Amino acid sequence: MTLHLRPLDVDDEVAATAAHVAMQPDDFTFLLWREHAAEWHDYVHLLSEQRRGLSLSVAMVPAAFLVADVDGEIVGRVSVRFRLNRFLMDFGGHIGYGVLPQFRRRGYATEILRQALIIARSEGLTSILITCDDDNVASRGVIEANGGVFEALGPSHDGTHQLRRYWIT
Repeated sequence: MTLHLRPLDVDDEVAATAAHVAMQPDDFTFLLWREHAAEWHDYVHLLSEQRRGLSLSVAMVPAAFLVADVDGEIVGRVSVRFRLNRFLMDFGGHIGYGVLPQFRRRGYATEILRQALIIARSEGLTSILITCDDDNVASRGVIEANGGVFEALGPSHDGTHQLRRYWIT
């Protein structure tokens, strides 16, 4: 498998938008913050600024938003947050990732998280929080395979289900 994480670019609009639509049945937002930019090139610029910690809205933190690319095809995405606000501390964690339905069960999620941890550590993070829905057995396995140590169960942001909290050091 040759999976690499990379930023979105102006040529990714069609594939990334299709990925966003494909993840909607899972209630997973593939294109974070997309509503903040009318044009695709503005969205790509917004993500570049976010990585550098520039022009952040109140809800945003410095973060790398990267797609998982295998042989030129987007198979998933990851967001690596370099610091946590209250919402992320309670519900989101430092890293959020997802794999498109047609690419699941191939080890991509485990590799996405492995590479994301390298990025997080390169930004100085030594203790990394990751959360997942309690009933998401696949994500639990991915986190645990990457060294996640279970901390506790807690409510989701909307109170409809439980989240598992893990720390990776």
